[in-house]
Order: sequence, then structure tokens, then C-alpha cells
Amino acid sequence: MKPSARRSVAPLLLLCGAVLLGTRGDLLQAQARDEMVPMRDGVRLATSIYLPPGTGPWPVVLSRTPYGKDQGEPAKSETAYMANGYVRVLQDSRGKFKSEGAYRPFANDVEDGYDTIEWIAKQPWSNGKVGMVGSSALGIATYNAAMSGAPHLVAAFVTVARGSSSPNGGVPMQHMEEWSRRQGVAAPSIPRPIFRDYESGGPRDLLANVGKVNVPFYNVGGWYDIFLQGNIDGFSALQSNGGPTARGTQKLMLGAFGHGNVSGDLKYPADAGRLGSGDAIRWFDYWLKGVDNGIMKEPAVRYFVMGDTFDASAPGNQWRTAESWPPRATSTPYYLTTAGKLAVARPSGRDKASYVYDPKDPVPTVGGNNLGLPLGPMDQRSVSGRRDVLKFETEPLQQAIEIAGPLSAELAVSSDAPDTDFMVKLVDVYPNGYEALVQDGAFRLRYINGFDKQSRTQPGTEYTIKVDLWSTALVFNAGHKIAVHVSSSNFPRFEKHSNTWEPLPSYDQSVKATNTIVLDGRSRVVLPVTTIYPPRPRTSGAQ
Repeated sequence: MKPSARRSVAPLLLLCGAVLLGTRGDLLQAQARDEMVPMRDGVRLATSIYLPPGTGPWPVVLSRTPYGKDQGEPAKSETAYMANGYVRVLQDSRGKFKSEGAYRPFANDVEDGYDTIEWIAKQPWSNGKVGMVGSSALGIATYNAAMSGAPHLVAAFVTVARGSSSPNGGVPMQHMEEWSRRQGVAAPSIPRPIFRDYESGGPRDLLANVGKVNVPFYNVGGWYDIFLQGNIDGFSALQSNGGPTARGTQKLMLGAFGHGNVSGDLKYPADAGRLGSGDAIRWFDYWLKGVDNGIMKEPAVRYFVMGDTFDASAPGNQWRTAESWPPRATSTPYYLTTAGKLAVARPSGRDKASYVYDPKDPVPTVGGNNLGLPLGPMDQRSVSGRRDVLKFETEPLQQAIEIAGPLSAELAVSSDAPDTDFMVKLVDVYPNGYEALVQDGAFRLRYINGFDKQSRTQPGTEYTIKVDLWSTALVFNAGHKIAVHVSSSNFPRFEKHSNTWEPLPSYDQSVKATNTIVLDGRSRVVLPVTTIYPPRPRTSGAQ
């Protein structure tokens, strides 16, 4: 059967399996069995095995999960793989649900991933070729297993996951602590805020162990996902510096979604979302079965360019492809200037803008790349008018501008506090005033000399900082404004700073800080401009 024909009948096979109860559906379920798989230290992990109809051995698709192998995803997805001739193996993470041992988030996933893969390879129903699939925590477990160098791991497909974490400007993300609490890991009872040195490397950091990974990954990420930059960094690192089989075999897809559906008034087309399970099966068909289905002839990168969702004739809101990430672009600075203006012309003066940040009254989080909070391009007007937020906007654009790639902000700053944070948001301002959040980032001043050490700064002294705003692909439509918002809090997305050098037992003891941005040309946002569209008559606008 030709690959195209194979893909076209797969949904029909799944439909038959779901509808013809008592026939194939029962057969698939009847062949599932549980085993307790021993790890190198004797701890046994609960593992479900679903065999497809027919005579093996078969290739295997594995997922390792802290969320329960017998409930929700991925437990619902085994039939799609079985219908396409794969053994589906699901395993509870160490210390979770039916597995033995103590649970520590991702602490044992390198070793346990290796041991599970190599156990699978020895089973009579396995042909020795193992793939891994998963989203979020399951995807992180997949990255960790690949870092183990397990020789029988052949391919991986991960969604909204990362193999290496960013220091996020040295400011802890509160929602990650909340996730750990929901998994039964108590938050440390220590003074706040948390100050730590962000050492690079380690056994579970992909960027430090990239040469050990010899696996083709298909990475699926979302522009408003908490692991967006981790998806991109994993693709780039493995594509260039992975093991021999990893180099040049990575794929990356970036869509308009996050760790869940986006909130707010902007509604992107239905096809802006993530790929379906059929794309994972195509990936495994190629790498585990040798089916020449054309997937490796497709461009390495596929990304959705967001655009004006109120103007049907606006550019954007479509998919693009590229052979690498980022696509070719012109780094274009937009300068923060006096009177709240954002301009392409570098200012010549030395104006300043200041605000007072009070940790007892932080700027609330509204949208962004969140976990467990409303996310996406939400309207910032409920918070951007506060006295502790500085706004800088261009004039309405005469021509639409498309950007695609990494974003950053450089700020010349000072503070009267011994330490503080700076927060930056890139915003797309619609003609009706809607302030759609594009990306945001943070920087803790004590990391002025690197995230691996903490340096005391002098109150009132000017420093230049760089705020990583991650990446995006977006068209600022004609008539819109490009805006930058600067503050010192974005809570609970980012931990609140107490404006003190030492952590405090209570935020009641925190102090206010007067923070200043110097508008002398050093303060700017740098955008990766790929296209400037010719002027066109506007036929409709934001309503």
C-alpha cells in the first residue's frame, strides 16, 4: 500500500475499532496486559502493554507519565498506534500511581527511561525499535530518555515540552512551583524571593548533553506555551550538534496555542493549532518501519504566522516553512523615547522615565506563556494603565510588518533598591485599542554579570540589561501600533521581588523601589523583521 493510501484509511480503521464493538475493539483491549518492570536499583515500574492484532514482533511506541497510565492521555491513544501495527507501552513514572519508589519530578527519568527502553527491546513482541511520544511532562521524560543514550530508542515525537530550561532572567516562574505542588511535592518553606545561581549543564540538561542524543525528534511547540523556547532550543541544538543520526534529521512545528487553548478575544483559524496523532504515526512509520512517506523531504520547520484576527484581508494567519530556525530576518531596533513613544530613530537626548514598584501591589498576570493560568494574547488594558507600568508605542503603522524569530529587549536601568526586577512585554495594539500580548520576559538585576553568579549593584547607578522575550511569528497589521510595556512585576507568572538583597520571611517586610529607564538609545526592543508589506487600502478593521 502506498504511504498516502495508508494514511487515508487509518482514520477509517480507528472508526471501525470504535464502532464495531465485540470485534476489533474488544480484540485490541483484550490484548492489553500489565507488568512491573524492574529498574537498575530494584524499583519496579507499572507498565501497560498493548499488542496489535497479528503476529509480531513489532516496533514499539512508549510513553512515560506522572499523570496515570490508565487514565486520560495517553491511555486513550493506544488504539491509533495498534491499528497501524505498533505495540503501545504506557508506564507510570517512579513513585506515581501503581509504580514503586519515591516521586521526584524528572529526577530519575534519564535512568528509568534507559532501563525501560532496553527492557522493551528484549521482549519477544518487540523488534528492537522503540519510539517515544508525549506532551508536557511526558515529552520532558522523552528528552531525558534520549539523553541516556539508550541504543534502542530510534525516534521521538514531543509536544509542548523541553529538554533544557531557561533561567528566565533569573526570576522563578511561580506556576512551575504550583505544578509540583499538584504532583504532591511540597513547596519549600523558605524565605522569599528565591535567589539561586543558574549553573549550566547537568545530567538532565539537553544543551549540555546534546552530543549524547542520537535520535530524530519531531518537536511541536506553541507560541504561547511555557516550553516554547525549550522546544526551539532542543530542535536547534540537535539539528546542529546532536549525534550522527540526530544531526539534520530534526523537525519543528510551531502553532498558535499554548499549554491549553489561548484566552482572550483573538480567535486564530482552526488549523493554527497543533498537529494530530496521524503526524506522529507518519514520523514513526518512517523511522521505525522504513516507510518512504515523504516526511523527511518536507522542510525542517513549519510555523504559523499570527496576524490580525479582526481583518479578514490582513496578511498573516497562515503557515510558512523554512529549512532552519530562525528564518532569515533583519534585526530591527525600536527605541524607547520620551513621551511614551517607540521609534525607529535613535534618540539623542538623555531623558528618563521612572515608576514606583510596590511588592505588596504587584501587576497582575494577564495572559502570556502560562501554566494553570489564562494564557495567550490577552488584552493588557486592565493592567497597562497602572502607575507602575511604562508604555511606549509607535505611531499607527502605515505598512504591515511581519516578524519571525527571537525577540529581545535591551534596557538602560537604575534603581534605588539594592536589587529588583524588570519586566518587559511586547504588545500588538489594535486600532480599537485592544492590547494583545505577544511575548514577555523578566530580568533580575543581581544577575547583571551572568546567571551563574550574583553581583551587588549600586543604587542609582545605570546598568544595561538584556531581557529575553523568547520567539514569535506575527504580522503587525497596517493601522496597528507596536508597543513595549515595562514594569517590575507580573504576578503570579513570575515571583514577586521584595526589592531587598536578602530574602524575607514575609512580603510584609518588603520595600518599595523607584526604578528608572534611561531613554538615550540604549533602551530598545529588537525585532526580527522578515517582510514589510506594501501599503494597501484598508477594507475592514478591528471591531
